[in-house]
Amino acid sequence: MTQHFDADVAIVGYGPTGVTAALTLAKHGVRVVAFERDAAIYPRARAVTVNDWTMRIFQSLGIDERITKVIEPQRALRWVTYDGTEIMRVEHPPSALGPGPRFYNIYQPAMEAELRACAADHGDLIDVRYGAEVTALEQDAAGVTLTAADAATGEERTVRARYAIGADGGGSATRGMIGSRLDGDTIDVRWIVIDCRVKRWWPDRDLLTFWSDRRRPVVDIALSAGNHRWEIPLGPHETEADFASEDDVWPLLAALGVTTDDVSIHQWAFYRHHTRMADTWRSDRVFLAGDAAHLMPPWAGAGMQTGMRDAHDLGWKLARVLRGDLDESWLDTYETERRPNAAFYTDLAVRLGRVIKQEATPAEIEELNRVPEGTVTPFEPPLTAPPVLAAGRIRGPLGDASIVGRMVPQPVAGDAAGRMARLDDLLGDGFVLLGADVDPAGLLSAGERAGWDALGARYVAVRPKTAYTQGPDELVDLDGVLLPWLARYGVRAVAVRPDRFVAAADVSGLAVPA
Repeated sequence: MTQHFDADVAIVGYGPTGVTAALTLAKHGVRVVAFERDAAIYPRARAVTVNDWTMRIFQSLGIDERITKVIEPQRALRWVTYDGTEIMRVEHPPSALGPGPRFYNIYQPAMEAELRACAADHGDLIDVRYGAEVTALEQDAAGVTLTAADAATGEERTVRARYAIGADGGGSATRGMIGSRLDGDTIDVRWIVIDCRVKRWWPDRDLLTFWSDRRRPVVDIALSAGNHRWEIPLGPHETEADFASEDDVWPLLAALGVTTDDVSIHQWAFYRHHTRMADTWRSDRVFLAGDAAHLMPPWAGAGMQTGMRDAHDLGWKLARVLRGDLDESWLDTYETERRPNAAFYTDLAVRLGRVIKQEATPAEIEELNRVPEGTVTPFEPPLTAPPVLAAGRIRGPLGDASIVGRMVPQPVAGDAAGRMARLDDLLGDGFVLLGADVDPAGLLSAGERAGWDALGARYVAVRPKTAYTQGPDELVDLDGVLLPWLARYGVRAVAVRPDRFVAAADVSGLAVPA
């Protein structure tokens, strides 16, 4: 008996994580239905930054140029005491993951609006139901049935999908419906977030500044589109009621030297910091992503981005499973791969929070910037270091001296016909094996070749720009980046996944990772 499905994937929650999941799935022709309780975008700017990894995801979705128009480059980070002593600084190096800056400032409502506009271009595949709250979820061996209530009328309707993603935030109802427990802590300090419109420039406004102080640490950050934000902890005897009006809020800014000549107050809100993670991110056909799966303090600027990376990882795997291109076991790698990364950024946020609150020892600060001796990979502080996989569908050793699990850099390259473009635009969407001035297919056994052929992989020789190409399926390393990168790790060929992480290398075996 053939079952009816209203969509391939149902998404609960349509914030940045939910929209990214919808865009990733729709790119591959997957039908999506999304439920969002609130009709309008949340008006307060929560996240403040995206980096080049997130921008590379946008590139893969074909929306990076549109997003770039509503965000702005970020110059550097600094941790400074009120007397002007600089404790720590992180200068942003050029991006290795694509042309452009390493970090960008954003104004989240504006970026979210653009993301939703991009998704609206897939109206034939993405059905968004605003004002609908999912109240029940049942699953069986073939799919998931969701019940959603109209927020205005209370009328309930059911939708049938093959899989479901809970991207419904920190208070996720989906998490409770699948019996997942949120473990961790909430810090019992309330912060006020003050968003302002800029009226004039002031010195070093473009530096993201953490004013470090035990009693009153402050985050001072430029947002895009002429916005600026300060985040300030309330004192032990202060409550939200003490800041009921704009006149009540202004003394906090005045204490930092900010005047009505500099900014006008746009809005303010209050929140607490959470360090929590769900004990499981999956129950059969239902997955959790974003804040539904993990909550972290803001100090690493990674909360929203970690959710969007969850969505992209799950999206490209789900799409290929639904199309029959990948075995369903690939879905088992979602939490395996994403949980360590979420834990990494949560821990990093906690460590950076200790710096801004002047709780970190000199040794802890030094550790954040310590350059290990004898490293193969050029050292970068953890906040700016390129992404790596710590586990999952990869084959071979991990660590500093191994290329496995690393994201391939993205220079401008050329193809055999003379076209010059960013690497990803030339590689396409699927699996690809890259050879260092050699056809990687020639390094495979018959069994290894059969495994990659079954995944639809391409085989691409990367030639130096001083040489001739020898066939149509070759690339030229115009920027002199790819060949030195492969040589640094002593490899002749690598297998690269659709998300641009290295799955295997010839030195440890090029078979499809099990």
